[in-house]
Amino acid sequence: MQSSNQIRQSFLDFFKSKGHTIVPSDSVVPKDDPTLMFTNAGMNQFKKIFLGLEDRGYKRAADSQKVLRVSGKHNDLEEVGRDHTHHTFFEMLGNWSFGDYYKKEAISWAWELLTDVWKLPKDKLYATVYVNDEEAYTFWKTLTDMDHSHISRHGEKDNFWEMGETGPCGPCSEIHMDMGQGTCTKADKDGHVCGVNVDGCGRFVEIWNLVFIQYDRGPDGTLKDLPSRHVDTGMGFERLVRVLQEKDSNYATDLFAPIIKQTGEISGKQYNAGPEGMSFRVIADHIRALVFTIGDGVLPSNEGRGYVIRRILRRAARHGRLLGLKQPFLYRLASTVIDIMGQAYPDLKPRTEHIAMVIKNEEDNFISTVAVGLTKLLESAAAITPPNEKTIPGEVLFKLYDTFGFPIDLAQEIATEQGLTLDLDGFNQAMEQQKERARAARGEVTFAAAKEIEYPSCIFVGYDSLQGKTKISGIYRKELNLESAEKGETVDITLENTPFYGEGGGQAGDIGILENANCRIKVLNTVKTFNGSTVHQAEIISGVIKVQDKVTAAVDQAARLSTARHHTATHLLQAALQQVVGRHVQQQGSMVSPERLRFDFTNFAALDPMQLDEVERLVNRKIMDNIPVTDQHMKLSEAQKTGAMALFGEKYGEDVRVISCGDFSKELCGGTHVKHSGELGLFRIIKEEAIASGVRRIEAVAGEAAYRQIKQDQLLVAEVQDRLKCNRDDIVKKLNAQMEELKALEKAKKDAARQQQGGMVEGLVKEIKKVKDVELLVKLLDGLSQDDMREMADKLRIKLPGAVIILASVDDGKFGFTIAVGDELLKAKKFMAGDIAKKIATATGGKGGGRPQLAQVGGRDDGKLKEQMGQMENIIFS
Repeated sequence: MQSSNQIRQSFLDFFKSKGHTIVPSDSVVPKDDPTLMFTNAGMNQFKKIFLGLEDRGYKRAADSQKVLRVSGKHNDLEEVGRDHTHHTFFEMLGNWSFGDYYKKEAISWAWELLTDVWKLPKDKLYATVYVNDEEAYTFWKTLTDMDHSHISRHGEKDNFWEMGETGPCGPCSEIHMDMGQGTCTKADKDGHVCGVNVDGCGRFVEIWNLVFIQYDRGPDGTLKDLPSRHVDTGMGFERLVRVLQEKDSNYATDLFAPIIKQTGEISGKQYNAGPEGMSFRVIADHIRALVFTIGDGVLPSNEGRGYVIRRILRRAARHGRLLGLKQPFLYRLASTVIDIMGQAYPDLKPRTEHIAMVIKNEEDNFISTVAVGLTKLLESAAAITPPNEKTIPGEVLFKLYDTFGFPIDLAQEIATEQGLTLDLDGFNQAMEQQKERARAARGEVTFAAAKEIEYPSCIFVGYDSLQGKTKISGIYRKELNLESAEKGETVDITLENTPFYGEGGGQAGDIGILENANCRIKVLNTVKTFNGSTVHQAEIISGVIKVQDKVTAAVDQAARLSTARHHTATHLLQAALQQVVGRHVQQQGSMVSPERLRFDFTNFAALDPMQLDEVERLVNRKIMDNIPVTDQHMKLSEAQKTGAMALFGEKYGEDVRVISCGDFSKELCGGTHVKHSGELGLFRIIKEEAIASGVRRIEAVAGEAAYRQIKQDQLLVAEVQDRLKCNRDDIVKKLNAQMEELKALEKAKKDAARQQQGGMVEGLVKEIKKVKDVELLVKLLDGLSQDDMREMADKLRIKLPGAVIILASVDDGKFGFTIAVGDELLKAKKFMAGDIAKKIATATGGKGGGRPQLAQVGGRDDGKLKEQMGQMENIIFS
């Protein structure tokens, strides 16, 4: 039996023998496509080629693409685990032709691979074609020896592929396999008849879809022939492995079986392939999705991709609870997934520790969430009125789900234990309203909307030179293509070649000057475009500029050098963090500019002062060593073999640039750098902070910026010395002495206040009066804080066990009431401070509450406090 790794490799080897370039999988997180949350099809990374926006130098390609379908119309999340075919994460094998071969080759090669290489039984294979695709129908009959009765025609629903409402589209031909009698759970039930393209049929399984892209659908729905015809095929890898390994379930293959086995060992439960095994299948599927998404840089959070990942993890953790696993366990499965998939995706292996740490941290958070949610659910159940009502409202359930991440099925289980029911209709209604709000906020983005201005290409020459002659190739204002621009105008300019670095990879764009004898132009920023060109955002300082004018382009050398210093410092910083903090540290984002650098990295705890000092010392040591900073251009596969670090989830081409700082640091990077580390001069960390769960941020400076920071610190120290009238070495000693003096003064002030308060308490006792046989004290005490009033009220209630005490004050535009009730009244259950507080809050428009013996109310003063104080008797005794 072939292993999954062998099957994947045999697919790639077959198409390599047919002249295809083997392309690495794109990240599961699309980098250049705002229309997608996750990569949901093999064609995503080739979208620019189909749009004519990119030429990669090859006409044929094959790959195995990482895919995640958990959002939008491709949402299989709730189906996962119920059957044996749906998955959140899976691989899509594909071969591609960009204006090269077409239906004849696609069909004949598919048949050759399936029957000659993989030896699938020909009598078990079926092909479908679009209803009027005579060409594909004829090729199946003449180029293969498939039984002609196994070739069938179908309509648009099954055999016409479209990327969106508009754009490239075309007929498709699907290949199905008969898995044999007894493999469909719906057979002979409710009139179900098994067959190709029959919904829900588990016997005839689609294994390959050959899409022939030949049309462009316009906004009015009409189809026009594309100038070039393309082939886009997709084959679900997990389903293929099931077929070739002759298993009755995807989960029985070597892609999932080791995960299920380990889950059984951890839980002490036995896996069952029937409905009872759903939790095992959910866990096995979801841990794969978690490993690959976290491996590509996604972290659990409360929005966007992070929220989806959090939902997947919590669903898996919830099914772990059903297996009796109430402590973190998913993180232990991460290394098993990487053992299975690491050969095909070697970038996972160095991230094993990081992936496991992220999952473990999120599992710990989920356990806390369950505890909080459980408390909230029980509080909601206790608060149901009338008491004989047994249904928890839908809006309460939705808040638990949306705010606390509390699973609805866990709520159902607890409700059953408590003899309660859930308003699931109300919950579903609230959920749908949230989806509508999300859809409205997100907006609908079509394939055509992804198109931008197609700026002319531009060659970057700024690695080696900061100044040179070039020619204006385009002038733009918004979407307008201009012939010229004059003094005072702000425009976008493209050049035939440029020394200006376009903003990208976290590095700020260059600034500088474009000029000739007739004009002078200030470049305010430089950016990279959708199609890989470079745009100079510029202001015309003098004269007139026209398309095709020759100019001298000069980058601001000081700004570029400062930026380069900070970029090289970022590389040194990451290497130092990995040495000091751990190899799990991985870059999550960065920003380098002339003024400073910002570096985001994975770590679950704040760096202590000793760690920060060691990181800063190590970077400065490498600066003092003046190590060479070199760049090399090589193939991506070669760079990975050298150990060069790549940014999480970044999309790299086949050819990459590697920046090495001696043997201390080696990263894939397209940015600008110094030639030797000594050019940084000095490195200083300004601050370190958390920006998200599991992500820290360091801000730092190098070169002149670091020098300026030191000078600022020196000036600050000098000012402190002057204020304290001491030398530098005595600053801490002098500050400690003054702090002790301040503490002594504060203590003396509090002691005096207590003495004064004691006298006030005795005076207030004398002001007590009886109302309806109850001792009552209502007093306005201006200038007292809430804490002072609380302390005084507590003393009064001890002295007056049969009294109700109400003290009030106004401070900084806000009023405050403190209510106290003596123990005799509490025992008699005549008055409760908390109840009185609610009445006062209602009467005054404030907010408050508290215990039976002591409570407080506060609010914004509207000048009516004295009037309200006169109404206290009525409020209390109402």
